[in-house]
Amino acid sequence: MKQLKYLIVVFLIAPALCFSQQLGVISVTVTGESSSSPIPYATVVIGENTHSGMTNENGQFVSKVLPFGNYLLRVKVLGFMDYSDTVALSSSKIEIKAALKAEVTTIKKVIIKNEQEALDYKLKAVDDMLIAHGKKSEVIDVDQTDGNKGANNAREIYSRITGLNIWESDGAGIQLGIGGRGLSPSRTANFNTRQNGYDISADALGYPESYYTPTSAAIQRIQLIRGAASLQFGTQFGGLLNFVMKEGGDKKAELVYRQTKASFGLDDFFASVGGTVKSFNYYVYGNYKNGNDWRPNAGFDVYSAGVNLKKNFGKKTSLRLELTKMYYLTQQPGGLTDAQFNLDPSVSFRDRNWFRVDWNLGALTFKHEFKNKSKLESKLFGLIASREALGFLGQINRTDPIDERTLIFGEFKNWGNETRWLKTYQYKKQLWTGLVGFRVYQGNSFSRQGAASANSDADFNFLHQETDGSAYEFPSANYAVFAEHIFQLNDKLGITPGVRFEHIRTKAQGEYLEVIQDLAGNVIFDSLYSDVRTNSRNIVIAGVGLNYQLKKHHRVYANFSQNYRSINFTDMQIQNPNFKIDPNLQDEKGFNADLGFQGSQKGKLYYDVSLFLLAYNNRIGTTIEVDPVWYTTYQYRTNISASLTKGVEAMVEYDFWHAFSNNDSTDYSLRGFTNLSLVDARYIDSKEPAFDGKKVELVPPVTVKAGVRFQYKTFVASYQFSYTYEHFSDASNSVSQGNAVNGIIPSYYVSDLALKYAIGKFQVETGVNNLFNQSYFTRRASGYPGPGIIPAAPRSFYIGVQLKI
Repeated sequence: MKQLKYLIVVFLIAPALCFSQQLGVISVTVTGESSSSPIPYATVVIGENTHSGMTNENGQFVSKVLPFGNYLLRVKVLGFMDYSDTVALSSSKIEIKAALKAEVTTIKKVIIKNEQEALDYKLKAVDDMLIAHGKKSEVIDVDQTDGNKGANNAREIYSRITGLNIWESDGAGIQLGIGGRGLSPSRTANFNTRQNGYDISADALGYPESYYTPTSAAIQRIQLIRGAASLQFGTQFGGLLNFVMKEGGDKKAELVYRQTKASFGLDDFFASVGGTVKSFNYYVYGNYKNGNDWRPNAGFDVYSAGVNLKKNFGKKTSLRLELTKMYYLTQQPGGLTDAQFNLDPSVSFRDRNWFRVDWNLGALTFKHEFKNKSKLESKLFGLIASREALGFLGQINRTDPIDERTLIFGEFKNWGNETRWLKTYQYKKQLWTGLVGFRVYQGNSFSRQGAASANSDADFNFLHQETDGSAYEFPSANYAVFAEHIFQLNDKLGITPGVRFEHIRTKAQGEYLEVIQDLAGNVIFDSLYSDVRTNSRNIVIAGVGLNYQLKKHHRVYANFSQNYRSINFTDMQIQNPNFKIDPNLQDEKGFNADLGFQGSQKGKLYYDVSLFLLAYNNRIGTTIEVDPVWYTTYQYRTNISASLTKGVEAMVEYDFWHAFSNNDSTDYSLRGFTNLSLVDARYIDSKEPAFDGKKVELVPPVTVKAGVRFQYKTFVASYQFSYTYEHFSDASNSVSQGNAVNGIIPSYYVSDLALKYAIGKFQVETGVNNLFNQSYFTRRASGYPGPGIIPAAPRSFYIGVQLKI
């Protein structure tokens, strides 16, 4: 009986004891000690491996339910000192703030923070919603660059990007023309060009040229991933070029006003306002630019504006709306022959040529972070745009007959959606990251060419209702799925394989008029042709990247990625006496490969040295053909042959002041950089012996950029030297032609000087471009803005002011 009483007591008390056991959770927020910015993906360990995990995008981590008691809290993340503390869990939830110190002494920390802003030119392995692990990547912080931002001077902005061939077509930076590793710079068409991750080119498949260039004052940074970007972003051999636009800051409102005046009548006005009000972030800007440029018949008016609105729904969900517009009208002075350029590059022999662009972009982005350390982003984007080229297209060695001009009209309408899901997780004490996504894209372009007025004004109207030249519609569709994954095998070695499947459908339908005249101008042949061509194909490309960490800030990276480039149907029937296109063009296929060494040392040294290989099959290029009737020469675009481009790219920047001085003051800085590219690009296995072994056009074998930057407190002075070795403009490697469309682009060098000084909220900038007044050119144009040699600008001066309130 007594035993039964004890048993009853035990059954009554035991549940109460269990119920009374006190439990709780530990919430940890990890930030930097100096900046208080949240640190995502830091490893958090509670107790003796009782519970571990990673912080989310906002630097937060919540443990599982634990019994009350004392626990050892440890936090680890690359670039910061390990954090440890004893935590007493005595309530249902306690909140701990772990402020991590940088891996330097207190006095060094400020120096390195400043220098890392200037000496960090690569993307993180996982940068927001993209994977850059094992790839050659480069980043430009536009606010940290020096130079003439009012003129969007690409030579200065992209100075630390290796191997770029930059076309200088106008003195105001209206159109960006950059190419790398043997790819044409024409309107940056060989890069997958984006803004905040969405397309900005005319048609991503049929016409990947961009007539829109964001104003530099509104750009936060520029991201570039070389050809390995094909797996995540699509088929362009150059890789990804992404403009990350500015957002509103932490204040409720911040106003920025900039004004720049420069030689040849350049006026640039920029104003922006941005801020954060509760859960709403906004940034709005406007830009107006006008001038006459340095040659006659070269005036321009440019209007740009952008709206960026973001609504945060809590800490994990956001919706962003972006609208961008750019409109400009420019007069184009035309090209020159070699003799004309050598005699006086400032002259103009075209006064009836005009160019007009109206570019309208929109995007809606939804983003959400899940509790399982994964993120979803979906972008819906669209473009409505047009470009119109008006003028006399005849060869520059022919006098303008002052008759009807040619008008080429292009209209572009497209929309798409790109959705990505990214997950970072811990496996065998290593962080692994996977990315999957899909893309849907629909494009519809229209092109018409015909006769326009014989006047000299900007009259963009066709003279005839019916087609008297050509009229084509180019519908296109693209559906893609892609995946990449970082397998971090140990503390040093990570492998990133990836694959992409693409369905591409392009179509060209329309008609064109062919008219042949005799030497007296009499029509001897006149016929209207109709044409319909459809091309559907399924493509699978794959690749793999490797990253090996030598030391904490030094690594070896390697990558191999297949690539593919669709032909541009929009070029198929544009009538130009200087330029003709093979109607049987085939798509280009090939691969990119990189092997490089990259690293930094105590914020004083940054280096990136790499070998690369770019292989093409069915390489599209230009050669010289002779008209069998009139015996005039013209450029002919066709599948030349296979090509192989190989080279070395090296970028080194060093802080001499803090390396050789015992003065650790942040007031002083003296940095120098050198950017070198050595490239050999040749046609191989050509069916035409005339091309086999020839050099690929538009590939400078040597490009060098070097500079020095001195800073004392808020005063900055910088000097930059750029050199480009001579190279050919066509696949036949012709030295010169009478029409100047083809021939050598001679070696040239150019220097730039920039000064900047800030006093509180006010900043003044000034400088000299082409300091030694070199006479040079970077391109020979076959059509607009030529044809012929397009001279680069001579010495020019600028002064600008900025007020930030």
